[in-house]
Amino acid sequence: MIAAPRVRRWPAAQGLAMAACLLLLLVLAGCSTWRRPAEGGDEPLRARAVSMTKDGVTLSATVPSKLESHRLLGANIGAVGVQPVWIEVHNGTAQSLALLRTGTDPDYFSPLEVAWSLHGWFTGGTNAKIDDWFNHVGFRNPIPPGESRSGIVFTNPARGTKLLNVDLLGNQHLVVFTLFLRVPDDSGDPDFSRSLFTYPDPVAVDYQDLASLRAALERLPCCATDASSQHSGDPLNGVAIGGLEDFGAAMVRRNYRRNQEPFDDAQYVFGRVPDAVLRKQGQAGMVSPNWIRAWLAPFRYEGQAVYVLQIGRPTGGRLLAAPAQSVLHEDVDEARNMVVQDSIYSEGLEKLGFVAGGGPVSRQQERSSLNGAKYFTDGLRAVMFFVTRPLSISDLEILDWVPLGKPAATDAVGKDRHAAEDTAQTR
Repeated sequence: MIAAPRVRRWPAAQGLAMAACLLLLLVLAGCSTWRRPAEGGDEPLRARAVSMTKDGVTLSATVPSKLESHRLLGANIGAVGVQPVWIEVHNGTAQSLALLRTGTDPDYFSPLEVAWSLHGWFTGGTNAKIDDWFNHVGFRNPIPPGESRSGIVFTNPARGTKLLNVDLLGNQHLVVFTLFLRVPDDSGDPDFSRSLFTYPDPVAVDYQDLASLRAALERLPCCATDASSQHSGDPLNGVAIGGLEDFGAAMVRRNYRRNQEPFDDAQYVFGRVPDAVLRKQGQAGMVSPNWIRAWLAPFRYEGQAVYVLQIGRPTGGRLLAAPAQSVLHEDVDEARNMVVQDSIYSEGLEKLGFVAGGGPVSRQQERSSLNGAKYFTDGLRAVMFFVTRPLSISDLEILDWVPLGKPAATDAVGKDRHAAEDTAQTR
């Protein structure tokens, strides 16, 4: 008979003692990682900040690097999913102003919330010092007339370039800023360092009336393609018109953030992958419910940029297990309409209209896209005109184009084009 191997067992008391010692070591190690930073650590940030002046108010802001974050806060808080933004406001007006943090990030973090993530066990004195420091460096309201305030606003991470909204509220007065800030630690990453696409000025046609614009929008292709242009991709069911800062600011207010996944680059329009991709942030632990892929079009409207949009959401919505498994949900109109409503509530939408897009597709004859996705649609393309906030919902102008809910007409040319696309999908 082969004897079973002997297993060495520690006495219970000795095991508990060892566990307690290990826990104490971990606690002591945690306590030793935080030291109160020196005062005046924001001078390098001020030197490279992006600045803008409007209505007597000057705003300066920058995203600290990991090393700068450690120097300012005593820790790299990016490790817990928080991105600090250094902000300085000089108030040259005659009234006090207050920075509205939810305008900067609807899910912003409070200073004490971030400080708590650095707390250790049985270290009440150190924890209190951490709390005091984070309260000290956090941006504080109000900003009195003629004075300046600087501090940190704790936001959710953005990659590559951070679109920063800052809303400063006074008495019956709102000063709105939108800045584009470089994220230092992403500057060498090819996935995030690429600049936004632009056309040379002579290439872009500038339409000066709505009728010409509508005709140009209806001539756009129905869908994206793959890299070979042989297979049809997701439908192009939206258009955004206006400055990138206005469109981006409106979307940030509705909790969209720039987030380009590898599978987004399978979709090609104008011979290139999306210029930018926005995703609405899901609830904790849930997948993003909607995406907006955007391509700059080779024409303008009254000098404003025109972005062709591909609006969709994954099958399974927020309950999808992982974003890498994303396949286009078949009801693309629902996703489009959700983005339209987000745009309305963003307070940045001036006009809204619908034009014919890729033609109606019934649920009984769903059209194929990439990755085995199928979809149905009323064939309409939402056209959204953005301006600098704020606007009331009652200010929204509805253009008398194609009524929502009425299937878009498909002419003979459109039918031939779609037939050719369907044939290409089967090759």
